[in-house]
Order: sequence, then structure tokens, then C-alpha cells
Amino acid sequence: MKVLVVGSGGREHAILWKLSQSKTKLKLFCAPGNGGISEIAQLVPIKVNEIEKLKEFALKEKIDLTVVGPELPLAMGIVDEFQSAGLKIFGPRKKAAEIESSKSFAKDLMNKYHIPTAAYRVFTDEKAAVDFVKQIGTPVVVKANGLAAGKGVIVASEPHELKLAVQAVKQVFHNHDSKLNQQKVVIEEFLEGEELSLMAFVDGETVIPMQTAQDHKRIFDQDRGPNTGGMGAYSPVPQFSEEMIEKAVKSVLIPTARALVKEGRSFTGVLYAGLMITESGIKVIEFNARFGDPETQVVLPRMDSDLFKVLMACADHNLSQLAAINWNKQAVIAVVLASQGYPGKYSTGKQIYGLEEITNDNIMAFHSGTAKSQDAIFTSGGRVLAVTAKGNDLATARRQAYLAAGKIKFDGIHYRKDIGAKAFIKA
Repeated sequence: MKVLVVGSGGREHAILWKLSQSKTKLKLFCAPGNGGISEIAQLVPIKVNEIEKLKEFALKEKIDLTVVGPELPLAMGIVDEFQSAGLKIFGPRKKAAEIESSKSFAKDLMNKYHIPTAAYRVFTDEKAAVDFVKQIGTPVVVKANGLAAGKGVIVASEPHELKLAVQAVKQVFHNHDSKLNQQKVVIEEFLEGEELSLMAFVDGETVIPMQTAQDHKRIFDQDRGPNTGGMGAYSPVPQFSEEMIEKAVKSVLIPTARALVKEGRSFTGVLYAGLMITESGIKVIEFNARFGDPETQVVLPRMDSDLFKVLMACADHNLSQLAAINWNKQAVIAVVLASQGYPGKYSTGKQIYGLEEITNDNIMAFHSGTAKSQDAIFTSGGRVLAVTAKGNDLATARRQAYLAAGKIKFDGIHYRKDIGAKAFIKA
């Protein structure tokens, strides 16, 4: 069978890596892919936002299943387009994907259906938003309404950071790059606690949770600096009990899936809840409508079931008939290697050395921003690689991940040295 994965990051590399282990014989394609993905799938030179070209390719090649990785094509309606053409595709339709592409929609939905989240206000007027931020002061959270690749959130926690919050509001209203931005800003209550990433396979009201993970959003150690797309992750997250996870599923994921059905936006795909565990309980920070990155790189290596069968069950709308998904008890940690300057301006085209030294079966290098030229791999993005290691426990996985990361070199390499540290602090 033929499978097309749309995307070019570490998430897509991890999805294809897992699909390559399927008992079903698969021919794998990836559009547009990257240097690492080229070793396990045929690359297709079509960008993720070129929906018509992707559809034409899928029809021509008679693709049996398309799997959408990033949020942009989902927000643009790729699932609607493919389904209208009779193509099978994994992911939510455009209206359901608004759970991620519109922060205001997500907040209003949670408010309506009593799903726990931070207090908020939505503004469509710049002056009113600025005045409100100045009035309430810090701590405060400012969120662009539309998609921002994980970097559209400003957390101003100290009084001297109030200017940053005001600037963030102004930037939203003066950003005309994205048609999906909708010129809205969400001002939220600042939440304190520890974060948890909880993804689930969803088909209508059927919800099957995956293993938990914890992302590291800030660029520098000890959660300092600006937000990024994610600098590393680990799974499991021992700080949270099974009872807490079960409560999150019952109070957040299942009610959200049911709410979307009631709203005429039935969701099929991966529903990702970014949660904050506060003193007053579980609160939703945000929802994503797809696999997380880098969470996917640490969750899929813990999956023993056949990913292809799970994705097909969702696409065929019979997830409820699927047998339980099996997970192993190994621990996995991913350390993201980034280009100097990320998440701001950075250079590309730096040759990467040391990948050939990763020969351990328990260590994977999932490529994000890489390109292959002849026999060499070069940097082509801000997040370059996610060095991912498995172990019988988190301490072993963490040690192996950092040993492997130390073997990889390129000009301007930067990575956090404290990925997974919170698991040991809380132990």
C-alpha cells in the first residue's frame, strides 16, 4: 500500500520511522521531507501549503492513505479537499482543526462546555487590548489568535516585562503575513504549575489516549528565553500519577471530542492537549489538532502496536472497533539540536558531522531542518535534529541522548542541557 506523509520535520520523520515497521508492506512518500527522511521514504518536492498539487499527486500515484503532519495544511482544509476527491486521509477537517488554528474558538468552546482553562478575554481592537494589558499588569499571557508555529505566545511574568506584552499585542494587529491570524488577540490569566502534553487518537467521540510527554518550550536552560517550537521532550512523565492522567482524559479530552461533535465539527485525527497542572487542578493551556513536535519523537518509540493500522482505523471511522493500543515501559528522551540564533534569525547550509557515529539501536536521530546533498547532510532550518534515546529508565535514556548529542557537530550548534531534569527534581 502507498502512504504519503505531508511535512518536513522531526515529527514526520518519527511518523515515517514508525510506519516503516508496519507488518503491512508500505511504499512511503513524504512531501517535501528532509535529508533524514530521504533514507526511508521517497521525497516529493511539493510544499505543505500546495494543497492542489498534493491532491493531484495523491490521485496520480493512487495513494492509499495520506497522513498530515503540520497544522498549516489542516487549517487550510487539506482534509476536506482530499475527501472530496475520494482520497483517504488522516487528520481533522478544516472546521474541526480550528481547535488549534483559532485560539479564540478554542477558548470559547472550553468556556461553553466547562472544560477547565485559564480565564481570558478576546480582543479585535488593538487599543482596547493594549489598555486592558496595561490595566491588569503582569503576570499576563498574550496569544496570537492564529497559527504561529509554536512561537505566538508571550508570557510576561515580571513588571519590567509589561512592555513585551504590549509589543506582542501590537505585533498581532500589524502582522499581515498570515490570512489565518484573523486580527484577534487572546489575553489570558497567567497559570503556575507544571506542564503536561497529552495526545490522543480521536474519531468522533472515540478517544484513545497515548502515553504522556513533557515538552521544553523555551530556548535556554531553566526555561529561560523566548518560546520555540520545542527544544526537547521526554516520556513518561513520572511526576504525574495514573489517576491524574485518567482525570485529564475524562475532564479534558473526552469532553472536548464530544463538544466538537455537538458543534457539528466532529474531530478525526490526533487531538493534543497542552495542560498545566496547577494547585487548583488541571487547566488547558492550548489544543493542537495534530501530533506534537518533539512529543511525537518520544511517544511513538514507546508504541508497540502497528501505527498504520491505527491511522487507517481513524481514517475509516472505525477506531472504536480497534483493539487496545499497546505501549512499552521504556523511557525516551529527545534533545533538539538547533541552529545558532533560533528562534530568531539563523544561518543554514552548515554541514553536519557525526551522524555516522550513532550506531546504537536505541538511539535515533530524527531530522527536522536538514537537507541532503550527495552523501552529506546540511542544516536547513532552526531546529535541525532531535537526538532521541530509549532506555529502561529516564536516567539511562537521558545519559544516552546526551552522549549521542555530543558526537554531532555543526557550526553554531545549540541545545539545552537540562531536558528531562524536572523528572528527577520531582522524584
